[in-house]
Amino acid sequence: MSPNTDAYLSRIDLDPARVETADRGTLERLQQAHVAAVPFETLAVTGDPFGPADGEGVTLTLPHLYEKVVERERGGFCFELNGLFGWLLAELGFDADRIAARMLSDDGDPRPPANHHSHLVSLDRRYVVDVGCGTPPLRRPLPLDGSVSEDAAGVAWRVVESDRSDAEYLTQYRTPGGEWSDRYLFDTTPRKLGYFEATCDHLATAPESAFTGDPTVSIATERGYQKLSPEKFTRTERGDRTEREVTEAEWSDLLESEFGLRYGWT
Repeated sequence: MSPNTDAYLSRIDLDPARVETADRGTLERLQQAHVAAVPFETLAVTGDPFGPADGEGVTLTLPHLYEKVVERERGGFCFELNGLFGWLLAELGFDADRIAARMLSDDGDPRPPANHHSHLVSLDRRYVVDVGCGTPPLRRPLPLDGSVSEDAAGVAWRVVESDRSDAEYLTQYRTPGGEWSDRYLFDTTPRKLGYFEATCDHLATAPESAFTGDPTVSIATERGYQKLSPEKFTRTERGDRTEREVTEAEWSDLLESEFGLRYGWT
């Protein structure tokens, strides 16, 4: 099946009639709907944590991404989710550029290069738009002027100018009751999807990658997000976190009931 915008919109529970105009309101509806319908998940990388099945791997071509996310109703990590979302934005008439970003490690080091794919959309001003940054999810377009946007989960976001010589801007967030934390650095140079292939392949295969250990699955909820690992199921709602242990017998049931992922995803 060729990529189809109506099928993609149905996948994220949006009526195509509500996205006829490429404006700020439509952009926000698209972003909010996407993070609530399509999980961030690394199962293609890790495979089944409780069985013999290996992950099918990650392929950054639009037909493959469409087949995975729309037709098989899977999720993915940033290169997959934002990779396909960029196609949708262009098809709907948005002036959108793919941009390379660098998620910051715990020690503040942005490595490896281009370890995150995001978007810059030009409307009345320029906005960062991202449907693949994990937890906490980014739900709204962020202007580049430092203004603060607080979402329904109580998480505040902003984009500020970077004080580093190797990046133009820095995306930051603040959870309820917390301090500002750095999320990722980026510059505004437009990139092609193929630009991210080398880093994507490294992060999906290298033993030292954070993605090649245990699988992780997360999705936005109305007032927070939920996350699943082989050991724990976690819910966070406006800063309040609850978690419980997960048994092997529960794993596939939770994938389907809480994240819409049917067992047998390979």
